[in-house]
Amino acid sequence: MATTARRAPSKAARSAIPQLSWRAPQPAPIVLVSGPEDVCAERAIAGVRDYLRAEDASLEVSDLRADDYAPGSLLALTSPSLFGEPRLVRVTGVEKCSDAFLSEAVSYLVAPQDGATVVLRHTGATVRGKKLLDAVRAGEGKGVEIPCPAIKRDSDRYDFAAGEFQSAKKRIAPPALRALVSAFADDLTELAAACQQLIADVPGDVTEQVVERYYGGRVETSAFAVADTAIAGRYGDALISLRHALASGADPVPLVAAIALKLRTMARVAGSREPAAALAGRLGLKDWQVDRARRDLTGWNETSLGMAIQAAARADAEVKGGSRDAVFALERLITVIATRAPYGD
Repeated sequence: MATTARRAPSKAARSAIPQLSWRAPQPAPIVLVSGPEDVCAERAIAGVRDYLRAEDASLEVSDLRADDYAPGSLLALTSPSLFGEPRLVRVTGVEKCSDAFLSEAVSYLVAPQDGATVVLRHTGATVRGKKLLDAVRAGEGKGVEIPCPAIKRDSDRYDFAAGEFQSAKKRIAPPALRALVSAFADDLTELAAACQQLIADVPGDVTEQVVERYYGGRVETSAFAVADTAIAGRYGDALISLRHALASGADPVPLVAAIALKLRTMARVAGSREPAAALAGRLGLKDWQVDRARRDLTGWNETSLGMAIQAAARADAEVKGGSRDAVFALERLITVIATRAPYGD
């Protein structure tokens, strides 16, 4: 089975084994799926299964939990069966593995079973199992690693969604992609599902109008829509948008976080005359984010922007338990931003 891949220029490049993209996984005797992003990890593991099943439909698939492990299970599931079918063993919870699993897995690396593929899922949440990870990454067991780093930044989510459409050879207009990412800014699982729905349902190119038709309500009440109207100084619209968002079940904490993110981006961009591409590269943003922040800065100055950022920090503390009325704290923040008024008490 092929295991050759271009090494990714990431932290995982410390490994002596090939680094594979979660979008293009390949099997090997040992497949380490590392990192906290479950959406990507699930895709990678499913991709390994599909690859093996395409090679041999008789593939036997088994699941193990490393944190609730019965001694001897790994060897039993990877051992050849009577008819010699290929085996895939998916192991979850390696970051919480028991001593028995750790010991047996390290020993297994020395002599992996022919015809068996063992997938080790480690979220990186703890250092438990480090001995096993080090052994896999050192090249023992003829392994590969599929890193699944956290997708947190808006630019990361944009890249993720763009990759969904690129992989499906489906075109989506940039404004449509931005609207889609904004609509699902707080849930990568939902964003992935939305991308797949549009890919499956829409026969032609995905336009902004298509996204509006499918997810218009979600887009209109998203955290970034609330932030956009407030930053633009549209006080009445901002309050209406906020009320719609809260009525739709939005939580004040991510709403404040979205507003604070946009304000911080504005502050990072303010005063720079660099071309958008150069500034974006230096700040770890996308070109369109720089362009949008520069448009958002219309009507703002250093004093009002600093005041708004301080108000966002205070509101963040209040909605996380510092105030008995999180909604009031959020409304007050919207007032400060939209009217450029002092925060007040």
